[in-house]
Amino acid sequence: MSASLIQVKKLSKIYINDEVETQAVYENSFVIEKGEFVAIMGPSGSGKSTLMQMLGLLDRPTGGEYFLEGENTSEFSDDKLAEIRNKKIGFVFQTFNLLPRTTAYENVELPLLYDHRVSNKINKEKIVEALKAVRMEHRSGYLSNQLSGGEKQRVAIARALVTNPEIIFADEPTGNLDSKSGLQIMNILQKLNNEGKTIILVTHETYTAQHAKRILHTKDGEIIADDVVEKRRDANNENYLK
Repeated sequence: MSASLIQVKKLSKIYINDEVETQAVYENSFVIEKGEFVAIMGPSGSGKSTLMQMLGLLDRPTGGEYFLEGENTSEFSDDKLAEIRNKKIGFVFQTFNLLPRTTAYENVELPLLYDHRVSNKINKEKIVEALKAVRMEHRSGYLSNQLSGGEKQRVAIARALVTNPEIIFADEPTGNLDSKSGLQIMNILQKLNNEGKTIILVTHETYTAQHAKRILHTKDGEIIADDVVEKRRDANNENYLK
């Protein structure tokens, strides 16, 4: 039997500032299988983004264990962590994090610049495919400041997709968008999940979380509930505007 994609045991994170300790995440334990769509939901300050940063290997825990595909991540070197982030993980953030005065195409290209073993022709094919997946190929030559908020987020998703990662972490991906653009983003994430991608979504909104298949509820750094979404929202059928 193969190992779970993600398994955490009593995962904790303590920040120390001026000798004052703040427990951001407290002894969280759960399992996420390959192909799941999980929302981590809670109010501001509940530890959900800190938890995502540890799961995405952007930050190391101060306690507990995190196993990725059966391997204990505490044993990974910084170089191995960087390699996994570049090849197996894609990130989408609330603030888009696109480079200014740079085209949509060039922003999507960024993760590929670290791998010199792949030809420019293959990279171009990957970039075009990623832009098509989010229906932004017609905007590939536009500068990031010429795009709407929803278009910027779609480019950010294309950038996350271009390395064909196993897991996509989306931290408040609809937080800076109007309802129409937010629904378009959730439609894309649901479609990617249907195609086999594991999606881990961080949100404070119940409405957004209900597009996932499972919700981990956080409060004061703890997982207080782990629920299957009985009546899942389908973004494709919610007055979705093409």
